[in-house]
Amino acid sequence: MPHDHHHGSSDNLKVAFFLNLAFTIIEIIGGIWTNSIAILSDAVHDLGDSLSLGLAWYFDRLSKKGRTSQLTYGYRRYRLLGGLITGLVLLVGLGFVLWKSIERLFDPQEVRVSGMIALAVLGVVFNGAAVLRVKRGSSLTEKLVSWHLIEDALGWVVVLIGAGIMAIWDVPIVDPILSIGISLVILWNVGRNLKKVAAVFLQTTPEGFDLESFIDQATEIEGVDSLHHIHSWSIDGESHVLSAHVVREDGKADDQRIRHEIRGLLNDSTFEHITLEMESASEDCPQREENSDPDPHDHHEPES
Repeated sequence: MPHDHHHGSSDNLKVAFFLNLAFTIIEIIGGIWTNSIAILSDAVHDLGDSLSLGLAWYFDRLSKKGRTSQLTYGYRRYRLLGGLITGLVLLVGLGFVLWKSIERLFDPQEVRVSGMIALAVLGVVFNGAAVLRVKRGSSLTEKLVSWHLIEDALGWVVVLIGAGIMAIWDVPIVDPILSIGISLVILWNVGRNLKKVAAVFLQTTPEGFDLESFIDQATEIEGVDSLHHIHSWSIDGESHVLSAHVVREDGKADDQRIRHEIRGLLNDSTFEHITLEMESASEDCPQREENSDPDPHDHHEPES
């Protein structure tokens, strides 16, 4: 099966979780040491990140369990649940950071620059290492988690730049301005990934799969009269499903060849489950529509 990239996702998330948790502890201690409310506030945000990373790791491990009589596709969709929770927690954290940053715009506060610089360097190192690890993955959960970590790493780059500027000039308002800009960029990217997660939950046609083009190509195959009752969705954003009724022309009984050629139109590395039900043009099928081309916006089917 062409899904070897799944095996490293749990390890990636585990490393990211422990790196983030370790730095959160350092950050809490550092916030108390520097007497910085800003760092302590960010420590609360990072603690939320650690919790969501732990959930993502747990659900990713759970997703690798085999199928059961109740979960016929196995537990892989739990990866999406982990990604959804991670994204929602990140949105809450971003809202908190934006709120504190806007407050600081109207009430700039002095910070202990030397302590901020030291913690910022540690923050970039810890979160940067975690980003590089998770970036190796390709699942939606890992993509959402990577934005958690990118947010944190860029946040500390901002702290480092801001602390450097404030070490030279007395302009504490620089920090909240940069923080707001970074938060808005991260918010946009998290929103994009959450949209993808929602699309998979709603069982929309897999991203990158052109259903209408597939129908056109399939009906050009020798012996194929039409297709109907077509459904396609994604299990976890990476492994896809397609089922269809294929109407063969009367007198054309080479079902094996037709199935083979239709399957050849699909990407074997992404379409894991393909079900093609063959029927003749003269056969009465209750699910056959008067117009054999389905509405491309109405082709979703609940999983068994």
